[in-house]
Amino acid sequence: MKPPTHIIETCLYAEDVEAAERFYSDVMGLELFSKAEGKFVFYKMAEAMLLIFDPDASDGSQHKLPDHGAKGPGHVCFRVDEAEFPAWREHLASHGVAIESEHVWPSGVRSLYFRDPAGNSLELAPWKLWA
Repeated sequence: MKPPTHIIETCLYAEDVEAAERFYSDVMGLELFSKAEGKFVFYKMAEAMLLIFDPDASDGSQHKLPDHGAKGPGHVCFRVDEAEFPAWREHLASHGVAIESEHVWPSGVRSLYFRDPAGNSLELAPWKLWA
């Protein structure tokens, strides 16, 4: 048996799914895959999916799935080239999204941190962050 090699799904929670949809579609530029009004929005990202659920409206029992979820803000780090950071700073500012922190790791790699409308912590970083 081999260990898993990739994450297929990452999930965040937002009580206002419509605001999350506008943010991830318009600001982050992600490709909408599927949605159910007031319940969830799903985004396809290459070979992975970003799932955003309303925590109160997505009870797993209706599909006989185990309950899963989180309370409070989550975190996702999106992979981008560090050379694109200036464009991302400008793009986020043009949408009224404040950079919360720009962190320089001991290796010299930079990360940009900001929040989505639900308060989830989002990070932009190059893959070499984990190299």
